[in-house]
Amino acid sequence: MEKRKFIKNIPFEEALVMKELVTYEEGRVVSRTLVQRDNLTMTLFAFDKGEGISTHSAPGDAMVYILDGKVEISIGDNPKLLLEAGQTTVMPADIPHGLEAVENFKMLLILVK
Repeated sequence: MEKRKFIKNIPFEEALVMKELVTYEEGRVVSRTLVQRDNLTMTLFAFDKGEGISTHSAPGDAMVYILDGKVEISIGDNPKLLLEAGQTTVMPADIPHGLEAVENFKMLLILVK
């Protein structure tokens, strides 16, 4: 009987370097979905410099962990945040937010509903 798997698109039972699981592509945003469930999504992203995600809101709390590079994030009416590798923030549910790559950057996005 095959084991149930909740995480997808990456090898199991291996030592992995998370920031190497998604690659930069010129002029693009690249993503790799790791978990896609009703109440939880986990996605790795790689953004080329100048690329971004326009202002929107999400139905759950969105936590980003920066793996590489730098990004500017806007959340509601707050001043923009400049995050770099090793930093994290949470964008609350139903609050408009957006981001732009100050330089090439990679992040892990965890959305909890």
